[in-house]
Amino acid sequence: MNKIFVLDTNVLLHDPQSLFAFDDNEVIIPAIVLEEIDSKKRLADELGRNARSVSRLLDNMREQGHLHEGIALPGGGLLKVELNHRSFVRVHEMFGEMSNDNRILAVALNYHMEQEKVEEKRSVVLVSKDVLVRIKADVLGLEAQDYLSDRIVDHSEFYTGNVTLHVHPSVIDEFYSYRFLSVSHLQLKDRLSPNEFVILRDEMGTSKSALLKVSQDGVRLEPLFLSNDPVWGITARNAQQRMALELLLNDDIPLVTLSGKAGTGKTLLALAAGLLKVEDEHKYKKLLIARPVVPMGKDIGYLPGEKEEKLRPWMQPIYDNLEFLFDTKKAGDIDKILMGMGSIQVEALTYIRGRSIPGQFIIIDEAQNLTKHEVKTIVSRVGEGSKIVLMGDPGQIDHPYLDSISNGLTHIVEKFKRENISGHMTLEKGERSKLAQHAADLL
Repeated sequence: MNKIFVLDTNVLLHDPQSLFAFDDNEVIIPAIVLEEIDSKKRLADELGRNARSVSRLLDNMREQGHLHEGIALPGGGLLKVELNHRSFVRVHEMFGEMSNDNRILAVALNYHMEQEKVEEKRSVVLVSKDVLVRIKADVLGLEAQDYLSDRIVDHSEFYTGNVTLHVHPSVIDEFYSYRFLSVSHLQLKDRLSPNEFVILRDEMGTSKSALLKVSQDGVRLEPLFLSNDPVWGITARNAQQRMALELLLNDDIPLVTLSGKAGTGKTLLALAAGLLKVEDEHKYKKLLIARPVVPMGKDIGYLPGEKEEKLRPWMQPIYDNLEFLFDTKKAGDIDKILMGMGSIQVEALTYIRGRSIPGQFIIIDEAQNLTKHEVKTIVSRVGEGSKIVLMGDPGQIDHPYLDSISNGLTHIVEKFKRENISGHMTLEKGERSKLAQHAADLL
């Protein structure tokens, strides 16, 4: 065992399987962490579920021996609940208050000081998702890291759903002549994904170009099947919005993910496509629109009125877009329209769990605030003949234990990018207004 990893409570609450993520190293759980996990186990949200999962895992390990003496891990490491490294003197000199965070720091510091005295020193690393705890550790001279094992991809490797290729003009001419291209004909280094979009540009520098989409079997490049006609009064303003509409209106792609900064048109495009499919084409029985009440699963009580009145503040961004699409003039008109139609339902994700949803066009907004488990729960609700659209901005995370890389939206994009039943588009150009675009870029 080369290193000693001391785990903060938030690591276990973020990912209960983190117990097994440190290979053949020693994993230390300070006793105060068990107290904090115990305080969360009765919660009805994701934190409570993870607290209960950690408790069950530790209880199962207890059958192998005493946790305070150390339990062998499958990867060759050792798991120990620490009781004896609690001296608070050094930490008290620096930070004074005897908080739970400082108690965890004290355990890591005492291990570090102990290793300084032995001949075969081992590195002691505090693992925490709390930035301030890592800063405090640095002040104390401790090595500290974020928990990265569940991160599925680096920022530089985000799948965007489209790629630009510079080719000889004869390749573009061939596409326009035969209306398709073989993927193998391009001799690419990187593999293209099914339903990925390709922009061909002339390597000679002329304006000649073509917009294509990889077929669902991944072997052909085909033209887009949609024209750029308005969809419920909405016309794509840039190439990426047109690609997004191509995915949204393709009935053969039941899972669509959209990401992008505020103002890039994610919600508006999805709502327009959903209204077309439900109200005009009658492809789906109902349009279901939902977004998480952060934190997800939290009771939305303490607001006056019935459920619809309580939901209204959380769902207002959805209603704003619907008012634009229906071109309403007075306050309250959109409520009358939705009540009369009956085929549009606006919900909180709290009420979706446990349901089976067949034959519906489902839109999940703010999906970046979902964990991997929550995304799995939601997508597994999708019934026969339904289509689900997940969208959000990974740069705007409100969940305390998620970031732009380790969130449900990024997770599902990367997991499904090679599947022919899904498609993704990252929207980059803001179309809300010049001010909104500058705010998204500069702030």
